[in-house]
Amino acid sequence: MSGRDNSVRVLSTLALKGAIARLAGAYQAASGVAIDADFAPTLALLERLRGGEVADLVILTREGLDEMTGEGRVAPDSAIDLARSYVGVAVQAGAMHPDIATEAALRSALLGARAVAYSRLGASGILFARLIEQLRIAAEINARAVIIPVGFTAEKLISGEADLAIQQISELKQIDGIEVVGPLPLELQTPAVFSAGRMVASQRAAAADHLLRYLSSADIAPVLRETGLEP
Repeated sequence: MSGRDNSVRVLSTLALKGAIARLAGAYQAASGVAIDADFAPTLALLERLRGGEVADLVILTREGLDEMTGEGRVAPDSAIDLARSYVGVAVQAGAMHPDIATEAALRSALLGARAVAYSRLGASGILFARLIEQLRIAAEINARAVIIPVGFTAEKLISGEADLAIQQISELKQIDGIEVVGPLPLELQTPAVFSAGRMVASQRAAAADHLLRYLSSADIAPVLRETGLEP
């Protein structure tokens, strides 16, 4: 078999990058099949899929997966929910952890920061932009915010450009040298649900289904938790 025949092509949202990186070696050792994964924000993946890109398996937000199923790109009977993710706040390792437990405390912490980093495209960035409007501090925060188009906001803590970084906790945890303070108050956010499904155009349906079963098994719950996700 060529390497290509012996791998499953996965297009996944960034939030699962840490978990899949940790699982890939064990999965290949057990099944003989490699995970050939490519990671990008859900919105970017939807664009690529609509442009005709094909994979065996896709991992998207639940809304994104439902759209792909509705368009006939993902097999409806294959869809499974894998994990839930909360938006959190991080600081550089060793920095003081601000109080973010309540709406009032979070408001003070954000206003007290020299600069806050958040992303424009991801689910977390959209939620945060709405949240600062709701807290009536959007003008003050955005005047000195570091807003990145895509990628990991915690990199701006390492470069010293921001004091606080906002993103899915699973994405914050992918950067070394930072500490996650905790999630935004739960009443201020709706967790993102990440779901997987097999593409109708996949030439390796059996291998894709095997990987889907593995990703939804109890065995991987500890890895999801370690990488900042709730199984």
